[in-house]
Amino acid sequence: MLNILSVTDDKNRLNNLIFGPKLGNNSSRFCTELRTVKIITLTTDMGLKDHYVAALKGTILKLCPDAQIIDISHNVRPFDVAEAAYYLQSSIQDFPEGTVHIIGVDSEPMINFSGSEGAFPSVMKFNGQYLLSNDNGFFGSFLAENKHEGFYRIDDVLSNPELFRFPTKNMLIPAGCKILNGADVESFASEFGSFKRAFAPSAVIEQNLIKGNVIHIDNYGNLITNIHKDIFERFGKETPFTIYYRHKDYHIDEISATYNSVPSGEKVAIFNDNGLLEIAINRGANASNGGAEKLFGMRIGDVVRVEFTPRGSRNTLESLF
Repeated sequence: MLNILSVTDDKNRLNNLIFGPKLGNNSSRFCTELRTVKIITLTTDMGLKDHYVAALKGTILKLCPDAQIIDISHNVRPFDVAEAAYYLQSSIQDFPEGTVHIIGVDSEPMINFSGSEGAFPSVMKFNGQYLLSNDNGFFGSFLAENKHEGFYRIDDVLSNPELFRFPTKNMLIPAGCKILNGADVESFASEFGSFKRAFAPSAVIEQNLIKGNVIHIDNYGNLITNIHKDIFERFGKETPFTIYYRHKDYHIDEISATYNSVPSGEKVAIFNDNGLLEIAINRGANASNGGAEKLFGMRIGDVVRVEFTPRGSRNTLESLF
């Protein structure tokens, strides 16, 4: 005799296999709740010594009690919007659509100060997510060559000068919580046609050469550059190369798959999770035996050169004699 199961029976059996018997029958509700999680991230230059970050989180929970708060970093160098942009560029792809990102770096509005165009609290939609920051150069640095899905200036900024005392808490977070609570951006902000861009160095390609810069030094002392794997591979995957940093005595002539591809304490070059060239000391760290920053004496902004020697180039021919 055939055992014929209904569609409901099949669904429940599958749910039990995936979620277990207790959760299986409630999996539809569980998945719906996962899809409606309200995520808001914080990126600031406020540090953790003072009460500022706690005040931000308390305000979020008052305005949106079911929000899930994620700290990206509170150790951005003071007023360095390019570094804030780097943190968001490096992590935004790991968040789902609908996530709200608050960038509290140099967030005080600037109203026609010294003849400038001013800087106003704004919202940018990008890949289904929302970034809220003062328009102080962050948005242009973050976006680089990518395209946004809408840019807006938050309304009624000038009519509330008392909010300027703590603009991240008083302006950006209330706007972000409105989005989390289902409000349309255009209900509290007006579309705007342009935004500023802070200076951020780009890698330069010359004949058989890439000139880049160290743009970030992480907690381990690893040197992260602005040389992307896509640029590197324009010269061909099999083309010999040498990476020079600081001076000619410091060089690496291979890209490793992982840090542990070399012995502990050895220098290593990899392309990190974001596709950027990174120079490191395997199992080295500034706080212990020394990372690349400390051992090589490198700083943010220092030049990193990649010199290629394709077959048939002058350098290659000279090496034969």
